[in-house]
Amino acid sequence: MISQNFDTMIEKEGIEILTKNQNESILRVRNLNVYAGEHHILKNIDLEIPKNKVTVLLGPSGCGKTTLLKCMNKLTDLYKELKVDGNIFIEGDDILNTSVNIPSIRQKMGLLSQRPYPLPVSIYKNVAYGLKLKGVRDKSLIEYSVEKHLTEVGLWNEVKDRLHHSATSLSIGQQQRLCLARGLAVKPRIILADEPTSALDPISSKIIENLFRQLKKHYTIILVTHVMRQAVRLADNVVFMADGEIVEQGRPEVLFKNPKTLKLKEYMVEGN
Repeated sequence: MISQNFDTMIEKEGIEILTKNQNESILRVRNLNVYAGEHHILKNIDLEIPKNKVTVLLGPSGCGKTTLLKCMNKLTDLYKELKVDGNIFIEGDDILNTSVNIPSIRQKMGLLSQRPYPLPVSIYKNVAYGLKLKGVRDKSLIEYSVEKHLTEVGLWNEVKDRLHHSATSLSIGQQQRLCLARGLAVKPRIILADEPTSALDPISSKIIENLFRQLKKHYTIILVTHVMRQAVRLADNVVFMADGEIVEQGRPEVLFKNPKTLKLKEYMVEGN
């Protein structure tokens, strides 16, 4: 049973319970530029990500959406050919210009990729892995948290009788939800989702979308997609990109009803 005692234990273990603040920006990007040699990938990116909302990065393939997402958790550091200039502030800390270690930065952000990549261990150990990264060693707390986060992604009832089976025995849709549960176990501030439904069937895609609607009560979600209909269904805030630049950004009911640029107008026609 989930109890208040366990929630108290979580706080003592340093896993923070997030509160909702609808008017606060959790992430700010200022004059961000990314280069690969002479190729200018991202150009003078400025944006603010509101807390506890779904912000959709929308645009055609190759426009820089995924690169922008990688900048947010410093995955760009893995590519020596990339040069990154500018500022990314997460809750006031400039992660591009800081002495804070990278793992602690990445723990603020759960990453959901296009295809799920469960660890080659059991379902249980996949979620427990995230807790151990936070330094949690209490067995009872780990068991509680595994159940809590599998429940959070709607997976507990489907796997509770086979927790110690291999994670690869799950369907691809279940694997994606497991990866989401693993990411949530470290209590991130932000969920970075890079086309997380592109490899899923329509039913699994709908489950993931419904989860995002629920999870934004406690997390900020930044979703990369090139699917107009998905942006319309999920977005509280839209950032439309093309050719490495932000073309337009704003609330979807304003942006899609009255696009100001030809690029967005054409994209909306092609995407419907």
